[in-house]
Amino acid sequence: MAPVNLTRRRMIAIAASTAGSALLCGRRRVWAGEPVRWRGPALGAQASIDIFHPDREEAERIVQICLAEVRRLEGQFSLYRADSAICTLNRSGILVAPDAHMVALLKASLQFCDLTGGAFDPTVQPLWQLYTGHFLSEKPDSDGPPAESLAVELAKVGRDVLRVSEERVALLRRGAAITLNGIAQGYATDRVVDVMRARGMSTTLVNMGEIRALGARADGTSWRVGLADPDEPGALTETVDLVDCAVATTAGAGFRFDRSGRFTHLFDPRTGRSPALYRTVSVVAPTATEADALSTAFSLMPASHIRDIAAARTGVQVRLITVGGDLLVYGT
Repeated sequence: MAPVNLTRRRMIAIAASTAGSALLCGRRRVWAGEPVRWRGPALGAQASIDIFHPDREEAERIVQICLAEVRRLEGQFSLYRADSAICTLNRSGILVAPDAHMVALLKASLQFCDLTGGAFDPTVQPLWQLYTGHFLSEKPDSDGPPAESLAVELAKVGRDVLRVSEERVALLRRGAAITLNGIAQGYATDRVVDVMRARGMSTTLVNMGEIRALGARADGTSWRVGLADPDEPGALTETVDLVDCAVATTAGAGFRFDRSGRFTHLFDPRTGRSPALYRTVSVVAPTATEADALSTAFSLMPASHIRDIAAARTGVQVRLITVGGDLLVYGT
C-alpha cells in the first residue's frame, strides 16, 4: 500500500479577488494597479504575498524584506532543512544560546499544550517518524505500526521531555524530537505582518501557510476568505470575513499516510492514533499563531472542550464541520 500525499497541504483558499485594491499609506488613500506578487513554498506550505503600493520599487523591496524574514525563520523551524535549528535540536538533543524566535515559539507551544490539555504537543515528531517509516516500508500493515512500536515512541512524547529557556533548549529523553508544523506557519505569517506594519502598510492579506488580514480592504470592507472542502478539490465549505485577524483550517484529509485515510498527520499525543472527529476545524483568532495552534489542537478534542476554550478567549471563533456534515460554531 503506497502512502498518499506525502506533502503538507493547507486547507485554505482566498475567495476574493484583490486586483485593483487600494492601499492606505500613512493617512493617504491611493489607488494601485496590479500588485507586486510573490508565490512559492515556505515552511512546507505554499505561500503568497501580494503588496499594493504606489511605488512599485518600494513594494518589491518590502517583498524581499518579508522573504528574508521568512527564510530566516525557516532556518530555525523547518524540518525540511537539515541545517535548521530544529533539526539540530532533534539530532543532538540540545540548542545552546537559541535564537529568540525559537524560544518564543517553543514557549508559546507549551502554553497551547497546557491550554488544550496536551492536545497540542510539539513533541509528537517521533510518531511522525514511526508512521512515515511504517508506510514507506515494502509491505506495510494496513492497521498501522504494531502496538509495541507505538508504545516505544509514545514514551518519547510529552511536554515533560522538553525544557526551554533563553540559555538553552533541551530534549530530556533519548529519541525525543519536536515538530512546529502545527504553529510555525502561523508564526511566520504574523512576522510578515509585523514587517509590513513597520513599513507603513495598513491593508493587505498575507498567506504564509496561514492567512492573516492586516486591517480591512482599502474600501473598508472585510477580506473574504474561502475555506476549502477537503473532500472535493476546488470546492469551498463556506467563506469567512476577516478584518485585522487570522484564520487557519486543519483537516485530517490534508495529509494521509494510507489511501483509506485512517492514519493522518493529526496525532493524538495520548494514543498515537489519528482520531477522525471532524471533517475540518477552522479557527479565526487575533493572530495566525493562535489560529494555527488551536485549529491543530481542536481537531483532537471533543466539542464541549472546544466550546469552553473558545468562550474564554477574546476574538476567537471556532467553526467545526462534523463527519456528518453539520456546522458547529463557538466563540465570538
